[in-house]
Amino acid sequence: LSVLASPLLRRITAAYTINRLGTWFGFVALSIAVFDHTHSAIAVAAVLIAAQVVPAFLAPAVVARVETSTRGRKFSGLYFFEAIVTAALAVLLWHFWLPLILLLAALDGTAALAASALLRAETARAARNQVEARAAGTTLASGSLEADANEAEREANAAVNVAFSATFVLGPALAGGLVAGVGAPVAMLIDAASFLICGAMLIDLRPHVEEAGGDSVRTRLLAAWRHINDIPMLRALLLTEAVALVFFESAAPIEVAYAKATLRAGDRGYGLLVAAWGLGAFIGSVVFARSARRPLGAMLTAGTLAIGLAYVGFSVAPSLAVACVAAVVGGVGNGVEWASVISAVQRLTPQTLHGRLMGAVESLGALCPAVGLSLGGALVALSSPREAFLVVGIGAAAMTIPCLRL
Repeated sequence: LSVLASPLLRRITAAYTINRLGTWFGFVALSIAVFDHTHSAIAVAAVLIAAQVVPAFLAPAVVARVETSTRGRKFSGLYFFEAIVTAALAVLLWHFWLPLILLLAALDGTAALAASALLRAETARAARNQVEARAAGTTLASGSLEADANEAEREANAAVNVAFSATFVLGPALAGGLVAGVGAPVAMLIDAASFLICGAMLIDLRPHVEEAGGDSVRTRLLAAWRHINDIPMLRALLLTEAVALVFFESAAPIEVAYAKATLRAGDRGYGLLVAAWGLGAFIGSVVFARSARRPLGAMLTAGTLAIGLAYVGFSVAPSLAVACVAAVVGGVGNGVEWASVISAVQRLTPQTLHGRLMGAVESLGALCPAVGLSLGGALVALSSPREAFLVVGIGAAAMTIPCLRL
């Protein structure tokens, strides 16, 4: 991608890659450890909810606060805070106590969502600034400049999406083997180290918005809310994605029981299943990167359908190998769908509001799945992993109908 000619964008992408690789280690380790200690998919869902529901309410305010600060270390401080909390979680896995794990997961999730939103906004800003710098002193028409800037933003999102998908392929498989070999706490400590590295790499990054002036956090959040209400297409996009995420994320508490109990594939099988989804997500991210001129709405619809079909495939898969094929299909949809949402929201939002809108999207990606996590946990408790996947697969596939309207 030509956008990675920028040293700043290369550094942001590299830091994001390291961070996401460690995060997948922590995700797999924590999920397996909680399931092994409790033998309950509901307990796994509770941890995932704690890491997303509370952060969904707090992260937008954290984003708004960091954007008003001229101190760059407030941004990298989010990653250093995550490192401390993750190390504490590693200790708790040796001395298991679920209530404190839930609390620390909530703190970690708040910092993670805020940092991710700010990084997404900084990526788009750096891409746009690169285009404007190249055009300085030329006679390029304003319309052409805006088109180039929009394309650069989309390329930057594609680069980050490729990085995310690449770590999705490697992280879960490596973590599954590591947890089976030396235990979940070691994987959590690796996650903590990734946060330290990421914070150090981005220590000079200052996601300050000059237009923030002396506005309070509440005023800045209200400005973002008014923008959502004033743009019907943006509002419809966010509402559609919210409902779709409920079905998409219902799979998380089902997957552990599905891999270990239904397919009897063990920890490594769970890691391979998640990695297969990641491989598909990587392929999907490359498809998105190579489709800069394709309509975002069409890509959003196709990605949503692929995810739904993958879950239906899980419900009938007779073996781990077949389930992994379905996971690749779902991953392709995942890689296309989420990148399309991010790019569409940025396209419908002025640059000064990117941080706050990315905070809204990240919170949406945390709050709505919490409903899905509860749904997935309940479906497993009331039926079986196969039946649970069939229900959420049909629901996800049905979301292509409102997507077509977009």
